[in-house]
Amino acid sequence: MNLAILGATGSIGSSTLDVVSRHGGRYRIFALTANGRADALLALCRTHHPPYAVLSSAAPDAKLAAAFKECGTELLFGARALEQVASDSRVDVVMAAIVGAAGLASTLAAARAGKRVLLANKEALVMAGPLLTRAAREGGATLLPVDSEHNAVFQCLSDIKAVRRIVLTASGGPFRTSALDTLDAVTPDQACAHPNWVMGRKISVDSATMMNKGLEVIEARWLFDVPPQTIEVVIHPQSIVHSLVEYVDGSLIAQLSNPDMRVPIAHALGYPERISSGARSLDLTTMKDLTFEKPDERRFPCLRLAYSALERGGTAPAILNAANEVAVEAFLAGRLPFTGIARVIAETLAAVGAGEASSLDAVMAADNESRRAAGTRVAGLAPALSS
Repeated sequence: MNLAILGATGSIGSSTLDVVSRHGGRYRIFALTANGRADALLALCRTHHPPYAVLSSAAPDAKLAAAFKECGTELLFGARALEQVASDSRVDVVMAAIVGAAGLASTLAAARAGKRVLLANKEALVMAGPLLTRAAREGGATLLPVDSEHNAVFQCLSDIKAVRRIVLTASGGPFRTSALDTLDAVTPDQACAHPNWVMGRKISVDSATMMNKGLEVIEARWLFDVPPQTIEVVIHPQSIVHSLVEYVDGSLIAQLSNPDMRVPIAHALGYPERISSGARSLDLTTMKDLTFEKPDERRFPCLRLAYSALERGGTAPAILNAANEVAVEAFLAGRLPFTGIARVIAETLAAVGAGEASSLDAVMAADNESRRAAGTRVAGLAPALSS
């Protein structure tokens, strides 16, 4: 089975390669991609020898291409090359693990080409849920969730028509119990110190604001084709119960495991079979508490903003996502306080009109306009940060 890993140098890519390495000749790495981390990508190619590699943000470089050629890999350049390897007729499975809007076009290309698409890029469904689900349906693709929460829901589903509610769990991040008046002063390193998961910096900040859970609500709406009001979020600090599904008869079914992304990755890779993930077994005798609580909207305003964008519909979720990406980047760069993230998103949603998400061009136009608007708002808040 030929596998293309889009976003191979990130944490999901690394975990995917770890799972693949446990299963002998079952999977063949056909393509590995990265944004700009050429050295890290070259190291992976020296180990896995894929026919193709892609540096999506790099200009053609003959010397670099020659270095990849030494390990039998043809190096491609530019964003279009992502779509090329994702839709290649020789590829069976595409791991879509590029963070943010940058992963949308290649995920759509894989769906249109009828691939088995392992969705770790939640933004593709957030920005273009109707487009992606239609592309998968028309192309004959299979969309399998890799987010731990959505994969847990998928494992718990037996009859979608009998579902009363879907419950997505959230750890609450590093500031779940911090005094609200201290959040202005938190640093990027503090925001990225997730209590349970090892993740990239952007998704770690999203977890701290709970925007990741807001994006997952939007993703779940399209992935499982359920009304938004059936999707709930609860804080579960232990990160053992990854999500739950309640049925009309009152049964509540949950998926539990240690917080290890190899579990949902192995499930999606092997589906409908079960294959080893390498994750440590869950020892029930050591679990003293499994607690659940409602999210505090004062602490996590981003969650409310995501529900609002979903209700608004059209390109509003794309506007939300773009504003969040700009705001998080500014926070990580020290140009925006932590509490400014939600403010930039709210003001951008208010300023940019939402249209119909009728095509990729329409979605990307909304994305571009929102990034400009969010950038203006970041600049307006910057003096307050430096004062």
